[in-house]
Formats: sequence, C-alpha cells, structure tokens
Amino acid sequence: MQLATFAGGCFWCMVTPFEELPGIGGIVSGYMGGTKDNPIYEEVKTGATGHYEVVQITYDPEIFPYERLLELYWPQVDPTDPHGQFQDRGPQYRTAIFYHNEQQREAALQSKLALEQSGRFDKPIVTEIIPAKTFYPAEDYHQDYHKKNPKHYKEDREQSGRDEFIQANWK
Repeated sequence: MQLATFAGGCFWCMVTPFEELPGIGGIVSGYMGGTKDNPIYEEVKTGATGHYEVVQITYDPEIFPYERLLELYWPQVDPTDPHGQFQDRGPQYRTAIFYHNEQQREAALQSKLALEQSGRFDKPIVTEIIPAKTFYPAEDYHQDYHKKNPKHYKEDREQSGRDEFIQANWK
C-alpha cells in the first residue's frame, strides 16, 4: 500500500470521489504543509498555520495506479484559482498535489502539463506539486463527514458552487 495526498479545497468534498473504489484502502481528512505541529481545525481554518486541508488516500498501486488517482483528482477542483476553492477562500483551501516519492512527482508533473496543454482553461493552472510533509489527521468529526452529517454535507456542497463548476468545466 502507498499514500497519495491531495488538497482540493474543503476536505469533506474531496473524500467521496475516491471512496469505495477497488484498491483504495482508506481516506483520511487532515492537514499538511504548515509550520505548526499538531494543528487543530480552529487554527487551520484561519489560514495562519500554512496548512492545506487535504485528503490522504491509502491505495494499492497494483490495483489502482497513482495515475488513475490523478485522473480522479483534477475534475474535482478549479485548478486555476490561486485563492481557494469555490466558497472556501484562503490559503488553507488552495489546490496542491503532495507527492510521496519521485514516481508520484513525475506523474503529477506530467498530468499537470497535459492539463495545461489541453486548452480546457483560459487561465494558468496554479495547482502546486510539492513534497509531502507531516500529515496531521483532522478531528474525528471531520472523518467521513458526508456519512455522519449527510443533510449538512449536501447543503454545504450545493451552496459551494463545486458541482456547477465540475459540470460546466469537466463534463
């Protein structure tokens, strides 16, 4: 099993595209990339700690290759927005691919280049590809939020504008 870590705005919305697929062992919402050890949500949401909200995926590359994870990642985000994602604004909601090894770095760079060359977007692709750092799992109430609080999750996602963007730009 290997790890993949993606930032795509609110981590609640980044879980469902990857779950329940063959070769996916688990998905944990959390924080990566900041300067404070053991941050909590109340600190991260201010944007002051430098952390991104991320999902960390445990996967079997023999069953579900990293390149397939990247194919699922890109259509979940607006890779041209340097200030957050949809209704979630601030550095903690920016997009990023955190690579755990050289193979992931190369695959991420190639997928980003392919997206840039596709002409899908008129603006530059600003999603960063950066080395993975210490991962801090988010508090328990954030894990599987869409299952624990389906009504609130659905309302929040509908209000965010994420689904409209995906439909307009990726379908």
